[in-house]
Amino acid sequence: MVEMKIPMPPEVGAILKIISGSGYESFIVGGCVRDSLLGRAPQDWDITTNAKPETVVEIFEHKGYKVTLTGLKHGTVTLVKNREHYEVTTYRVDGLYEDSRRPGSVQFTSSIQEDLSRRDFTINAMAYNYIDGLIDCFNGYEDLQNKMVRCVGDPFSRFQEDALRMMRAIRFTAQLSFKLDPAAKDGISNNAYLLQNISKERIREEFSKIITADKPSSYIRDMISVGLMKYIIPEIYGCIGFEQHNPNHDKDVLNHILDVLDHTEGDLILRLSALFHDIGKPQTFTMDEKGIGHFYTHHLRSAHMAEVIMKRLRYDNKSIEQVAILVREHMSRYEKPRAAVLKKFINRVGIENLDRLFKLQIADIKGSAYRDNTSIIIRLKEAVEKVLNEKQPLSVKELEISGYDLMQLGISQGKRIGEILNELMEIVLDYPEFNEKEKLLELAREIQERTV
Repeated sequence: MVEMKIPMPPEVGAILKIISGSGYESFIVGGCVRDSLLGRAPQDWDITTNAKPETVVEIFEHKGYKVTLTGLKHGTVTLVKNREHYEVTTYRVDGLYEDSRRPGSVQFTSSIQEDLSRRDFTINAMAYNYIDGLIDCFNGYEDLQNKMVRCVGDPFSRFQEDALRMMRAIRFTAQLSFKLDPAAKDGISNNAYLLQNISKERIREEFSKIITADKPSSYIRDMISVGLMKYIIPEIYGCIGFEQHNPNHDKDVLNHILDVLDHTEGDLILRLSALFHDIGKPQTFTMDEKGIGHFYTHHLRSAHMAEVIMKRLRYDNKSIEQVAILVREHMSRYEKPRAAVLKKFINRVGIENLDRLFKLQIADIKGSAYRDNTSIIIRLKEAVEKVLNEKQPLSVKELEISGYDLMQLGISQGKRIGEILNELMEIVLDYPEFNEKEKLLELAREIQERTV
């Protein structure tokens, strides 16, 4: 037992005191112990006890708590006080896992050691209270000191029980900047195929946490090397070792993608865009007579693939749309664009996506052979900011006339209205001074007469 004192919120300490005062054991357990020992603020405070669920209900129902039986089958009671929720779970051992995710049954136990033995990793298998101190049966504290993610017991069995643990293992190495125990890595390699049994939503949640960690390239490499990526984004394997044969690039497609990924900040949309921005390159590769490789329309192929992959992983529609736009537009670079070109660019990208796009483009350059040549993006950003600051009209809805005004000219309601408004918008993009109602009506008459 390691001698130490872990601070905890007063209400958590009060719950432990109430349970122990009723003649039962209770501990904080799992992630809150791990994070406290690492000096990180815990997200949740989980409590475990040898009191049965119905006993926990009896203890707290007259103590000023709202008591909810949120997971009685698995021994969990939720206590609510001052709008804060605290889960209290009875010590348990798990029955056989039937679906690579959850035990078919659980059995309550009076032993904290038995409860800790069913948990995934040693750093998550510690319990603590002020009376007994730190309960650490599997050397989790030592693994914290050594920055190691190691399974409780046999890794093969742990991953056979719950295949999501394989993703969680990678996620903990990513979020904590820890190493993965070699035995755990072997266990994942031997069980990677079980990830097929896990819901796409669960995989997506873990993957999103991994990809937004610091320097995510190493964890992507880990998922590739142990075979997990085959069941997440198998398309990425086509990028491995795919040489670009182009003077602008000094890396193969995968290493370029991962370099770009590491040059972006930990924003999920930006990181996904970096991961997918060149994923279509192998499918668009051509080589000219000089032996130079080209990837014409790879941005379009990559954007399409990003949509397909993100839909498969059950990302929300808004995120899919944002990533597809950034991937599609990452090659949009202009030396000395006219104002009209910039306005069309802004409309295609969307004002809300511009900042992310510029960051992606800069990261893309930093991952290339000419990594310092980012001035073209800086100039583009400045030019766009100038257009936006001038508040010039950018879309049809900013025109000084509407479809109703065109109908007043005798133009029939329907498709023709939209066509004329779009043509007027094209004119205003070049000549913003024409965005006056009378001038636009005059132009609309000319357009209508020309096409009648």
